[in-house]
Amino acid sequence: MTGTFVRLKLSVIRNGLRQSTGRTVGWIIGTLVALLYALGLSVGLVALHGNDYAPSAAVGVGVVLGVGWAVMPLFVFGGDDTLDPTRLAMLPLRPRPLIRALLVSSLVGVGPLLTLLVATGAAVSVTAGAASAAVAVLAVPLTVLLCVALSRAVAAANTRLLTSRKGRDLAVLSGVLVAVGAQLVNLGVNSLTSGNGLERISPLTSALRWLPPASALDAVHSAGEGAYGVAAAELGSAAAVLGLVLVWWHRTLDRLMTRPDASTLQAGPSSVRETRFRLIPEGRTGTVMERQFRYAWRDPRTKAGWATALAVGLMLPVVSALQHGSVYTACWAAGLLGLQMYNQFGMDGSAFWTVSATISSRGDAYAELRGRALAIAVVGVPYVVLVTLGAAFLLGRLDAAAETLGLSFALLGALIATGAWASVRFPYSMPRENRFGSAAAPGQASLAWLSLIGGAAMGAAITLPVLGVLIWLHVSGRHAALWLVLPLGCLYGAAVAVLGVRTAAPRLLGRLPEVLTAVSKG
Repeated sequence: MTGTFVRLKLSVIRNGLRQSTGRTVGWIIGTLVALLYALGLSVGLVALHGNDYAPSAAVGVGVVLGVGWAVMPLFVFGGDDTLDPTRLAMLPLRPRPLIRALLVSSLVGVGPLLTLLVATGAAVSVTAGAASAAVAVLAVPLTVLLCVALSRAVAAANTRLLTSRKGRDLAVLSGVLVAVGAQLVNLGVNSLTSGNGLERISPLTSALRWLPPASALDAVHSAGEGAYGVAAAELGSAAAVLGLVLVWWHRTLDRLMTRPDASTLQAGPSSVRETRFRLIPEGRTGTVMERQFRYAWRDPRTKAGWATALAVGLMLPVVSALQHGSVYTACWAAGLLGLQMYNQFGMDGSAFWTVSATISSRGDAYAELRGRALAIAVVGVPYVVLVTLGAAFLLGRLDAAAETLGLSFALLGALIATGAWASVRFPYSMPRENRFGSAAAPGQASLAWLSLIGGAAMGAAITLPVLGVLIWLHVSGRHAALWLVLPLGCLYGAAVAVLGVRTAAPRLLGRLPEVLTAVSKG
Protein backbone atom coordinates (compact mmCIF):
# COMPACT_ATOMS: atom_id res chain seq x y z
CA MET A 1 0.00 0.00 0.00
CA THR A 2 2.84 2.42 0.78
CA GLY A 3 4.33 2.13 -2.70
CA THR A 4 0.90 2.59 -4.26
CA PHE A 5 0.28 5.78 -2.30
CA VAL A 6 3.69 7.17 -3.25
CA ARG A 7 2.94 6.55 -6.93
CA LEU A 8 -0.47 8.15 -6.49
CA LYS A 9 1.12 11.22 -4.94
CA LEU A 10 3.55 11.52 -7.86
CA SER A 11 0.65 11.11 -10.30
CA VAL A 12 -1.33 13.84 -8.56
CA ILE A 13 1.61 16.23 -8.83
CA ARG A 14 2.29 15.30 -12.46
CA ASN A 15 -1.35 15.56 -13.58
CA GLY A 16 -1.75 18.85 -11.79
CA LEU A 17 1.15 20.31 -13.73
CA ARG A 18 -0.30 19.06 -17.02
CA GLN A 19 -3.45 21.16 -16.66
CA SER A 20 -1.88 24.29 -18.16
CA THR A 21 1.47 25.72 -19.16
CA GLY A 22 0.99 28.69 -16.85
CA ARG A 23 0.45 26.43 -13.89
CA THR A 24 3.59 24.45 -14.73
CA VAL A 25 5.69 27.60 -15.09
CA GLY A 26 4.29 29.00 -11.85
CA TRP A 27 5.04 25.78 -9.99
CA ILE A 28 8.61 25.66 -11.32
CA ILE A 29 9.29 29.31 -10.47
CA GLY A 30 7.73 28.97 -7.02
CA THR A 31 9.69 25.82 -6.30
CA LEU A 32 12.97 27.39 -7.39
CA VAL A 33 12.37 30.51 -5.29
CA ALA A 34 11.47 28.40 -2.25
CA LEU A 35 14.53 26.19 -2.72
CA LEU A 36 16.80 29.21 -3.02
CA TYR A 37 15.29 30.68 0.15
CA ALA A 38 15.68 27.40 2.04
CA LEU A 39 19.26 26.99 0.83
CA GLY A 40 20.07 30.56 1.82
CA LEU A 41 18.58 30.06 5.27
CA SER A 42 20.42 26.76 5.68
CA VAL A 43 23.74 28.33 4.65
CA GLY A 44 23.12 31.21 7.04
CA LEU A 45 22.52 28.80 9.89
CA VAL A 46 25.66 26.86 9.04
CA ALA A 47 27.58 30.13 9.05
CA LEU A 48 26.54 30.58 12.69
CA HIS A 49 28.50 27.47 13.66
CA GLY A 50 30.54 28.32 16.73
CA ASN A 51 28.56 31.50 17.42
CA ASP A 52 27.05 32.01 20.87
CA TYR A 53 23.63 32.58 19.34
CA ALA A 54 23.62 29.44 17.14
CA PRO A 55 21.65 27.34 19.70
CA SER A 56 19.02 30.06 20.01
CA ALA A 57 18.72 30.28 16.23
CA ALA A 58 18.36 26.49 15.92
CA VAL A 59 15.62 26.39 18.56
CA GLY A 60 13.82 29.30 16.91
CA VAL A 61 13.91 27.54 13.55
CA GLY A 62 12.52 24.38 15.13
CA VAL A 63 9.62 26.24 16.73
CA VAL A 64 8.78 28.05 13.48
CA LEU A 65 8.83 24.79 11.53
CA GLY A 66 6.52 23.10 14.00
CA VAL A 67 4.02 25.97 14.15
CA GLY A 68 4.11 26.42 10.37
CA TRP A 69 3.34 22.79 9.64
CA ALA A 70 0.60 22.74 12.30
CA VAL A 71 -1.35 25.70 10.89
CA MET A 72 -0.64 25.09 7.19
CA PRO A 73 -3.61 22.69 6.65
CA LEU A 74 -5.99 25.39 7.86
CA PHE A 75 -4.94 27.59 4.92
CA VAL A 76 -4.22 25.19 2.04
CA PHE A 77 -6.76 22.46 2.78
CA GLY A 78 -9.12 23.53 0.02
CA GLY A 79 -6.31 23.61 -2.53
CA ASP A 80 -4.83 20.18 -1.70
CA ASP A 81 -7.24 17.28 -2.14
CA THR A 82 -4.67 14.83 -0.75
CA LEU A 83 -5.26 16.29 2.71
CA ASP A 84 -8.87 15.06 2.78
CA PRO A 85 -8.91 11.48 4.18
CA THR A 86 -12.68 11.14 3.69
CA ARG A 87 -12.00 10.55 -0.02
CA LEU A 88 -10.66 7.14 1.03
CA ALA A 89 -13.65 6.26 3.25
CA MET A 90 -15.22 3.85 0.72
CA LEU A 91 -12.00 1.85 0.27
CA PRO A 92 -11.35 -1.29 2.41
CA LEU A 93 -8.38 0.24 4.25
CA ARG A 94 -7.46 -0.08 7.90
CA PRO A 95 -6.23 3.04 9.75
CA ARG A 96 -2.80 1.69 10.76
CA PRO A 97 -1.46 0.75 7.29
CA LEU A 98 -3.25 3.80 5.90
CA ILE A 99 -1.34 6.07 8.30
CA ARG A 100 1.95 4.50 7.27
CA ALA A 101 1.17 4.93 3.58
CA LEU A 102 -0.06 8.51 4.00
CA LEU A 103 2.95 9.47 6.10
CA VAL A 104 5.48 8.13 3.61
CA SER A 105 3.66 9.64 0.63
CA SER A 106 3.45 12.97 2.48
CA LEU A 107 7.24 13.07 2.53
CA VAL A 108 7.15 13.37 -1.27
CA GLY A 109 6.92 17.03 -2.16
CA VAL A 110 8.56 20.42 -2.01
CA GLY A 111 7.53 21.20 1.57
CA PRO A 112 9.28 18.25 3.22
CA LEU A 113 12.38 18.90 1.09
CA LEU A 114 12.52 22.53 2.27
CA THR A 115 12.03 21.40 5.86
CA LEU A 116 14.86 18.88 5.48
CA LEU A 117 17.23 21.56 4.17
CA VAL A 118 16.43 24.04 6.94
CA ALA A 119 16.54 21.41 9.71
CA THR A 120 19.88 20.15 8.40
CA GLY A 121 21.33 23.65 8.48
CA ALA A 122 20.05 24.17 12.03
CA ALA A 123 21.56 20.87 13.18
CA VAL A 124 24.92 21.56 11.54
CA SER A 125 25.08 24.98 13.20
CA VAL A 126 25.16 23.41 16.67
CA THR A 127 27.12 20.23 15.91
CA ALA A 128 30.33 19.80 17.90
CA GLY A 129 31.99 16.39 17.95
CA ALA A 130 31.16 12.84 16.94
CA ALA A 131 28.43 12.34 19.54
CA SER A 132 26.70 15.52 18.45
CA ALA A 133 26.89 14.46 14.79
CA ALA A 134 25.37 11.08 15.66
CA VAL A 135 22.50 12.80 17.43
CA ALA A 136 22.04 15.10 14.43
CA VAL A 137 21.58 12.06 12.18
CA LEU A 138 18.57 11.12 14.34
CA ALA A 139 17.32 14.62 15.07
CA VAL A 140 16.91 15.84 11.48
CA PRO A 141 14.66 13.03 10.18
CA LEU A 142 12.76 13.04 13.49
CA THR A 143 12.06 16.75 13.01
CA VAL A 144 10.81 16.24 9.45
CA LEU A 145 8.65 13.27 10.43
CA LEU A 146 7.12 15.13 13.37
CA CYS A 147 6.31 18.18 11.22
CA VAL A 148 4.67 16.13 8.46
CA ALA A 149 2.76 13.88 10.88
CA LEU A 150 1.51 16.89 12.85
CA SER A 151 0.30 18.53 9.65
CA ARG A 152 -1.59 15.40 8.59
CA ALA A 153 -3.10 14.88 12.04
CA VAL A 154 -4.34 18.48 12.20
CA ALA A 155 -5.80 18.16 8.70
CA ALA A 156 -7.59 14.92 9.61
CA ALA A 157 -8.93 16.32 12.88
CA ASN A 158 -10.38 19.37 11.12
CA THR A 159 -11.56 17.69 7.91
CA ARG A 160 -15.26 18.10 8.55
CA LEU A 161 -14.83 21.66 9.74
CA LEU A 162 -12.68 22.68 6.77
CA THR A 163 -15.06 21.13 4.22
CA SER A 164 -18.03 23.00 5.72
CA ARG A 165 -19.09 26.59 5.15
CA LYS A 166 -17.30 27.66 8.34
CA GLY A 167 -14.13 26.13 6.98
CA ARG A 168 -14.49 28.07 3.75
CA ASP A 169 -15.00 31.20 5.82
CA LEU A 170 -11.74 30.39 7.57
CA ALA A 171 -10.02 30.34 4.18
CA VAL A 172 -11.24 33.89 3.62
CA LEU A 173 -9.22 35.07 6.59
CA SER A 174 -6.02 33.32 5.54
CA GLY A 175 -4.85 36.18 3.35
CA VAL A 176 -5.53 38.68 6.13
CA LEU A 177 -3.63 36.56 8.65
CA VAL A 178 -0.70 36.23 6.26
CA ALA A 179 -0.59 40.01 5.77
CA VAL A 180 -0.76 40.66 9.51
CA GLY A 181 1.81 37.95 10.16
CA ALA A 182 4.17 39.43 7.59
CA GLN A 183 4.03 42.79 9.36
CA LEU A 184 4.67 41.15 12.74
CA VAL A 185 7.64 39.28 11.28
CA ASN A 186 8.92 42.54 9.83
CA LEU A 187 8.68 44.22 13.22
CA GLY A 188 10.40 41.26 14.84
CA VAL A 189 13.26 41.31 12.34
CA ASN A 190 13.73 45.05 12.80
CA SER A 191 13.80 44.56 16.56
CA LEU A 192 16.35 41.75 16.35
CA THR A 193 18.66 43.61 13.98
CA SER A 194 18.74 46.78 16.07
CA GLY A 195 21.24 47.03 18.90
CA ASN A 196 21.49 43.90 21.03
CA GLY A 197 18.36 42.34 19.57
CA LEU A 198 19.68 38.78 19.51
CA GLU A 199 20.23 38.87 23.26
CA ARG A 200 16.49 39.28 23.77
CA ILE A 201 15.62 35.90 22.31
CA SER A 202 18.00 33.87 24.46
CA PRO A 203 15.65 33.73 27.52
CA LEU A 204 12.75 32.80 25.24
CA THR A 205 14.59 30.03 23.42
CA SER A 206 15.86 28.60 26.71
CA ALA A 207 12.21 27.94 27.60
CA LEU A 208 11.20 26.76 24.12
CA ARG A 209 14.08 24.28 23.79
CA TRP A 210 11.89 21.54 25.31
CA LEU A 211 9.08 22.11 22.81
CA PRO A 212 9.19 19.51 19.98
CA PRO A 213 10.44 19.59 17.27
CA ALA A 214 12.81 22.26 18.62
CA SER A 215 13.86 19.82 21.35
CA ALA A 216 15.23 17.39 18.74
CA LEU A 217 17.47 20.10 17.24
CA ASP A 218 18.56 21.31 20.66
CA ALA A 219 19.56 17.74 21.53
CA VAL A 220 22.39 18.11 19.02
CA HIS A 221 23.71 21.10 20.97
CA SER A 222 23.29 19.30 24.31
CA ALA A 223 25.25 16.31 23.04
CA GLY A 224 28.03 18.63 21.83
CA GLU A 225 28.21 20.14 25.33
CA GLY A 226 28.55 16.69 26.90
CA ALA A 227 25.07 16.72 28.44
CA TYR A 228 24.12 13.31 27.12
CA GLY A 229 21.28 12.82 29.55
CA VAL A 230 19.66 16.08 28.50
CA ALA A 231 20.18 15.20 24.84
CA ALA A 232 18.52 11.81 25.36
CA ALA A 233 15.61 13.45 27.18
CA GLU A 234 15.11 16.00 24.40
CA LEU A 235 15.22 13.34 21.69
CA GLY A 236 12.90 11.17 23.75
CA SER A 237 10.39 14.00 24.19
CA ALA A 238 10.32 14.61 20.44
CA ALA A 239 9.86 10.89 19.76
CA ALA A 240 7.12 10.69 22.41
CA VAL A 241 5.25 13.60 20.86
CA LEU A 242 5.56 11.94 17.45
CA GLY A 243 4.02 8.80 18.93
CA LEU A 244 1.15 10.79 20.48
CA VAL A 245 0.53 12.57 17.19
CA LEU A 246 0.36 9.23 15.37
CA VAL A 247 -2.11 7.87 17.97
CA TRP A 248 -4.24 11.00 17.60
CA TRP A 249 -4.11 10.64 13.83
CA HIS A 250 -5.09 6.95 14.08
CA ARG A 251 -8.13 7.70 16.24
CA THR A 252 -9.18 10.56 13.99
CA LEU A 253 -9.00 8.40 10.87
CA ASP A 254 -10.95 5.64 12.60
CA ARG A 255 -13.68 8.11 13.50
CA LEU A 256 -13.78 9.59 9.99
CA MET A 257 -13.99 6.16 8.37
CA THR A 258 -16.62 4.62 10.63
CA ARG A 259 -18.89 7.38 11.96
CA PRO A 260 -21.30 9.51 9.93
CA ASP A 261 -21.05 13.27 9.94
CA ALA A 262 -23.86 15.74 10.45
CA SER A 263 -24.57 15.97 6.71
CA THR A 264 -25.78 12.32 6.64
CA LEU A 265 -28.03 12.65 9.68
CA GLN A 266 -31.60 13.87 9.64
CA ALA A 267 -31.81 17.38 10.93
CA GLY A 268 -33.86 17.88 14.04
CA PRO A 269 -36.19 20.76 14.75
CA SER A 270 -34.31 24.00 14.89
CA SER A 271 -34.71 26.23 17.88
CA VAL A 272 -32.97 29.16 16.25
CA ARG A 273 -35.28 31.97 15.32
CA GLU A 274 -34.54 34.64 12.82
CA THR A 275 -34.34 37.85 14.85
CA ARG A 276 -34.06 41.35 13.59
CA PHE A 277 -30.93 43.25 14.51
CA ARG A 278 -31.52 45.78 17.24
CA LEU A 279 -31.04 49.49 16.67
CA ILE A 280 -31.99 49.06 12.99
CA PRO A 281 -34.76 51.37 11.77
CA GLU A 282 -38.02 50.03 10.41
CA GLY A 283 -38.98 50.19 6.76
CA ARG A 284 -36.94 49.55 3.63
CA THR A 285 -33.80 51.23 5.00
CA GLY A 286 -33.67 48.85 7.94
CA THR A 287 -34.35 45.88 5.69
CA VAL A 288 -31.45 46.86 3.43
CA MET A 289 -29.13 47.29 6.43
CA GLU A 290 -30.08 43.87 7.76
CA ARG A 291 -29.48 42.32 4.34
CA GLN A 292 -26.03 43.92 4.10
CA PHE A 293 -25.06 42.63 7.53
CA ARG A 294 -26.17 39.12 6.57
CA TYR A 295 -24.12 39.34 3.37
CA ALA A 296 -21.09 40.40 5.40
CA TRP A 297 -21.56 37.42 7.72
CA ARG A 298 -22.52 34.72 5.22
CA ASP A 299 -21.16 35.60 1.78
CA PRO A 300 -17.44 34.66 1.52
CA ARG A 301 -16.59 37.41 -0.95
CA THR A 302 -18.29 40.15 1.07
CA LYS A 303 -16.80 38.78 4.26
CA ALA A 304 -13.34 38.87 2.68
CA GLY A 305 -13.73 42.55 1.82
CA TRP A 306 -14.89 43.47 5.30
CA ALA A 307 -12.26 41.36 7.03
CA THR A 308 -9.48 42.87 4.93
CA ALA A 309 -10.66 46.43 5.54
CA LEU A 310 -11.01 45.93 9.29
CA ALA A 311 -7.73 44.06 9.74
CA VAL A 312 -5.54 46.23 7.51
CA GLY A 313 -7.20 49.40 8.80
CA LEU A 314 -6.18 48.39 12.30
CA MET A 315 -2.76 47.00 11.35
CA LEU A 316 -1.42 50.06 9.55
CA PRO A 317 -1.91 52.53 12.44
CA VAL A 318 -0.59 50.01 14.97
CA VAL A 319 2.53 49.30 12.91
CA SER A 320 3.05 53.02 12.41
CA ALA A 321 2.65 53.61 16.15
CA LEU A 322 5.17 50.90 16.99
CA GLN A 323 7.60 52.56 14.58
CA HIS A 324 6.90 56.01 16.09
CA GLY A 325 5.04 57.23 12.99
CA SER A 326 2.25 59.78 12.59
CA VAL A 327 -1.10 59.69 14.35
CA TYR A 328 -2.77 60.60 11.04
CA THR A 329 -2.17 57.07 9.75
CA ALA A 330 -5.36 56.25 11.69
CA CYS A 331 -7.20 57.78 8.72
CA TRP A 332 -6.49 54.50 6.91
CA ALA A 333 -9.26 52.92 8.98
CA ALA A 334 -11.84 55.36 7.61
CA GLY A 335 -10.44 55.17 4.09
CA LEU A 336 -10.51 51.37 3.82
CA LEU A 337 -14.01 51.09 5.28
CA GLY A 338 -15.26 53.86 3.02
CA LEU A 339 -14.07 51.91 -0.01
CA GLN A 340 -16.60 49.19 0.88
CA MET A 341 -19.27 51.50 -0.54
CA TYR A 342 -17.88 51.07 -4.05
CA ASN A 343 -19.46 48.64 -6.54
CA GLN A 344 -22.31 47.82 -4.20
CA PHE A 345 -24.45 46.22 -6.89
CA GLY A 346 -21.63 44.25 -8.49
CA MET A 347 -21.02 42.52 -5.16
CA ASP A 348 -24.70 41.44 -5.16
CA GLY A 349 -24.28 39.75 -8.55
CA SER A 350 -27.39 38.06 -9.88
CA ALA A 351 -29.17 38.70 -6.57
CA PHE A 352 -29.51 42.35 -7.60
CA TRP A 353 -32.19 41.32 -10.11
CA THR A 354 -34.49 40.58 -7.17
CA VAL A 355 -33.55 43.81 -5.45
CA SER A 356 -34.10 45.85 -8.62
CA ALA A 357 -37.63 44.50 -8.97
CA THR A 358 -38.56 46.37 -5.77
CA ILE A 359 -37.13 49.74 -6.91
CA SER A 360 -39.94 51.62 -8.62
CA SER A 361 -39.54 55.17 -7.33
CA ARG A 362 -36.93 57.67 -6.20
CA GLY A 363 -37.88 56.93 -2.60
CA ASP A 364 -37.13 53.24 -3.10
CA ALA A 365 -33.78 54.04 -4.71
CA TYR A 366 -32.88 56.47 -1.94
CA ALA A 367 -33.84 53.98 0.79
CA GLU A 368 -31.74 51.28 -0.94
CA LEU A 369 -28.63 53.46 -1.10
CA ARG A 370 -29.21 54.93 2.35
CA GLY A 371 -29.49 51.47 3.92
CA ARG A 372 -26.22 50.38 2.30
CA ALA A 373 -24.47 53.56 3.43
CA LEU A 374 -25.81 53.28 6.99
CA ALA A 375 -24.62 49.67 7.22
CA ILE A 376 -21.07 50.92 6.60
CA ALA A 377 -21.46 53.92 8.89
CA VAL A 378 -22.82 51.86 11.81
CA VAL A 379 -19.65 49.78 11.76
CA GLY A 380 -17.29 52.51 10.59
CA VAL A 381 -17.95 55.23 13.16
CA PRO A 382 -17.18 53.25 16.35
CA TYR A 383 -14.37 51.40 14.57
CA VAL A 384 -12.69 54.64 13.50
CA VAL A 385 -13.05 56.02 17.05
CA LEU A 386 -11.38 52.95 18.57
CA VAL A 387 -8.53 52.83 16.04
CA THR A 388 -7.83 56.55 16.29
CA LEU A 389 -7.87 56.63 20.09
CA GLY A 390 -5.70 53.51 20.21
CA ALA A 391 -3.13 54.96 17.80
CA ALA A 392 -3.10 58.27 19.67
CA PHE A 393 -2.59 56.44 22.97
CA LEU A 394 0.28 54.32 21.63
CA LEU A 395 2.00 57.40 20.23
CA GLY A 396 1.33 59.52 23.31
CA ARG A 397 -0.62 62.01 21.15
CA LEU A 398 -4.04 62.04 22.80
CA ASP A 399 -4.02 65.79 22.23
CA ALA A 400 -4.24 65.10 18.47
CA ALA A 401 -7.09 62.57 18.73
CA ALA A 402 -9.87 65.13 18.15
CA GLU A 403 -8.40 66.58 14.95
CA THR A 404 -7.57 63.11 13.60
CA LEU A 405 -11.11 61.93 14.27
CA GLY A 406 -12.55 64.95 12.52
CA LEU A 407 -10.42 64.35 9.44
CA SER A 408 -11.28 60.62 9.47
CA PHE A 409 -15.03 61.25 9.66
CA ALA A 410 -14.82 63.74 6.82
CA LEU A 411 -12.96 61.17 4.72
CA LEU A 412 -15.44 58.42 5.57
CA GLY A 413 -18.40 60.59 4.56
CA ALA A 414 -16.70 61.66 1.33
CA LEU A 415 -15.96 58.07 0.34
CA ILE A 416 -19.53 56.98 1.11
CA ALA A 417 -20.79 59.78 -1.14
CA THR A 418 -18.45 59.04 -4.03
CA GLY A 419 -18.95 55.30 -3.53
CA ALA A 420 -22.70 55.70 -4.03
CA TRP A 421 -22.08 57.65 -7.23
CA ALA A 422 -19.48 55.20 -8.52
CA SER A 423 -21.74 52.23 -7.78
CA VAL A 424 -24.45 53.77 -9.95
CA ARG A 425 -22.29 55.27 -12.68
CA PHE A 426 -19.54 52.62 -13.03
CA PRO A 427 -20.95 49.24 -11.91
CA TYR A 428 -19.06 46.10 -12.88
CA SER A 429 -19.60 42.41 -12.33
CA MET A 430 -17.59 40.01 -10.21
CA PRO A 431 -16.60 36.55 -11.53
CA ARG A 432 -18.91 33.90 -10.10
CA GLU A 433 -16.21 31.24 -10.00
CA ASN A 434 -14.04 33.36 -7.67
CA ARG A 435 -15.97 33.19 -4.43
CA PHE A 436 -13.28 34.76 -2.29
CA GLY A 437 -11.79 37.37 -4.62
CA SER A 438 -12.81 40.93 -5.38
CA ALA A 439 -11.42 41.28 -8.91
CA ALA A 440 -13.61 42.38 -11.78
CA ALA A 441 -14.88 39.97 -14.39
CA PRO A 442 -12.78 39.63 -17.59
CA GLY A 443 -13.04 42.71 -19.78
CA GLN A 444 -14.10 45.02 -16.97
CA ALA A 445 -10.78 45.61 -15.20
CA SER A 446 -10.42 49.15 -16.61
CA LEU A 447 -13.94 50.01 -15.46
CA ALA A 448 -13.14 48.70 -11.99
CA TRP A 449 -9.96 50.80 -11.79
CA LEU A 450 -11.82 53.87 -13.03
CA SER A 451 -14.50 53.38 -10.39
CA LEU A 452 -12.14 52.71 -7.50
CA ILE A 453 -9.19 55.01 -8.22
CA GLY A 454 -11.24 57.85 -9.67
CA GLY A 455 -13.81 57.69 -6.90
CA ALA A 456 -11.18 57.48 -4.17
CA ALA A 457 -9.33 60.48 -5.64
CA MET A 458 -12.58 62.43 -5.76
CA GLY A 459 -13.31 61.47 -2.17
CA ALA A 460 -9.89 62.70 -1.08
CA ALA A 461 -10.49 65.95 -2.97
CA ILE A 462 -13.84 66.44 -1.23
CA THR A 463 -12.05 66.10 2.12
CA LEU A 464 -9.68 68.97 1.28
CA PRO A 465 -11.75 71.72 2.96
CA VAL A 466 -11.48 70.02 6.36
CA LEU A 467 -7.81 69.26 5.73
CA GLY A 468 -7.27 72.90 4.77
CA VAL A 469 -8.79 74.11 8.05
CA LEU A 470 -6.61 71.66 9.97
CA ILE A 471 -3.44 72.84 8.24
CA TRP A 472 -4.39 76.51 8.69
CA LEU A 473 -4.92 76.05 12.43
CA HIS A 474 -1.50 74.42 12.73
CA VAL A 475 0.32 77.00 10.61
CA SER A 476 -1.33 79.98 12.30
CA GLY A 477 -0.49 78.65 15.75
CA ARG A 478 -4.11 78.31 16.89
CA HIS A 479 -3.50 74.94 18.51
CA ALA A 480 -6.11 75.56 21.20
CA ALA A 481 -8.80 75.58 18.50
CA LEU A 482 -7.79 72.27 16.88
CA TRP A 483 -10.58 70.45 18.71
CA LEU A 484 -13.03 72.28 16.43
CA VAL A 485 -11.92 70.00 13.59
CA LEU A 486 -13.84 67.15 15.26
CA PRO A 487 -17.36 68.68 15.08
CA LEU A 488 -16.50 70.23 11.72
CA GLY A 489 -15.45 66.87 10.30
CA CYS A 490 -18.52 65.11 11.72
CA LEU A 491 -20.95 67.62 10.27
CA TYR A 492 -19.11 67.91 6.97
CA GLY A 493 -18.80 64.14 6.51
CA ALA A 494 -22.46 63.52 7.35
CA ALA A 495 -23.63 66.32 5.04
CA VAL A 496 -21.49 65.11 2.15
CA ALA A 497 -22.63 61.52 2.60
CA VAL A 498 -26.32 62.48 2.67
CA LEU A 499 -25.88 64.74 -0.36
CA GLY A 500 -24.07 62.03 -2.32
CA VAL A 501 -26.68 59.38 -1.55
CA ARG A 502 -29.59 61.72 -2.32
CA THR A 503 -28.19 62.82 -5.69
CA ALA A 504 -27.22 59.26 -6.67
CA ALA A 505 -30.71 57.86 -5.94
CA PRO A 506 -32.56 59.35 -8.97
CA ARG A 507 -29.70 58.28 -11.24
CA LEU A 508 -29.97 54.74 -9.90
CA LEU A 509 -33.64 54.72 -10.86
CA GLY A 510 -32.85 56.04 -14.35
CA ARG A 511 -29.87 53.75 -14.94
CA LEU A 512 -31.37 50.57 -13.49
CA PRO A 513 -31.32 48.62 -16.80
CA GLU A 514 -27.68 49.57 -17.42
CA VAL A 515 -26.70 48.59 -13.88
CA LEU A 516 -28.43 45.23 -14.24
CA THR A 517 -26.65 44.56 -17.52
CA ALA A 518 -23.27 45.54 -16.10
CA VAL A 519 -23.44 43.39 -12.97
CA SER A 520 -24.67 40.35 -14.94
CA LYS A 521 -21.70 40.06 -17.31
CA GLY A 522 -19.55 37.93 -14.95
